[in-house]
Amino acid sequence: MTLRRISRAWRHWRQAPDRSVPSGAMDVESASRRFLMYGVLPLWFVPSVADWAMHRRTRIEDTTGVRESAVHALMMTEAGVPVALALLARVNPLVLTVMGGAALAHGATALWDVSMATEKREVRPVEQHIHSFLEVLPLTALAFLCTLHADEVHRTLRGGRHPDDWKLLPKRSPLPARYLAGIGLGVGLCVALPYAEEMTRCVRAARRRTPR
Repeated sequence: MTLRRISRAWRHWRQAPDRSVPSGAMDVESASRRFLMYGVLPLWFVPSVADWAMHRRTRIEDTTGVRESAVHALMMTEAGVPVALALLARVNPLVLTVMGGAALAHGATALWDVSMATEKREVRPVEQHIHSFLEVLPLTALAFLCTLHADEVHRTLRGGRHPDDWKLLPKRSPLPARYLAGIGLGVGLCVALPYAEEMTRCVRAARRRTPR
């Protein structure tokens, strides 16, 4: 019965009125929501492209190759899953727990990535600063989300005893479809596509080095 209810909720998630932030609203909640939607999330795109460019410049395919590129894909997943949840799902203890765990995992994976990279290729100070920016973005997004949903944070800390606390449900008021499409396009062009090119380049280089 629970699974049927969740499935039905997701099938009809776009039927509820959209939740947008009025451009002229200056209250704290609207300002925080606006910064999270149009500031923090789009900021992910620029350093992602810059990081890919640094990997290309230092010829990652000839050094750490497929192994490091796979770690980059893992970090994208660790950042992408919380972003998708924040955009589509109702914020509750389940979503906050997943986002917090993903942020910690992303930080640990980033440390592993740098430790691996510095052994075999040059990691310049500029690239290290780009990494720092990418590492802090998930925590920044989580902090703003917790500020907007303080009641759900309290419920999470108390163990989430409400029946819906640990269910993956759609937002009661979904974000505008145009906004979601824009974020999806940005993720595809600035995150997924560059790193797919990197992985392809690394795989081809590895095949060229493999004796036949």
